[in-house]
Amino acid sequence: MDIDLLFKIAAIGIIVAVLNQVLTRAGRDDQAMMTSLVGLILVLTMVVQQVSSLFTTVKSLFGL
Repeated sequence: MDIDLLFKIAAIGIIVAVLNQVLTRAGRDDQAMMTSLVGLILVLTMVVQQVSSLFTTVKSLFGL
């Protein structure tokens, strides 16, 4: 796992948190929730890709 992945996840988290606060303060709670969901989906897709890569590596390592 690269350290770049952690920085990307942290950057997405910071951006989503700031947008969420700005939208909540502006009274746009629906858009704030959608922004949070989009951030969560982005991070989950990144993590799922890394887990898939891990399983592929383990599978090739043991010759399965």
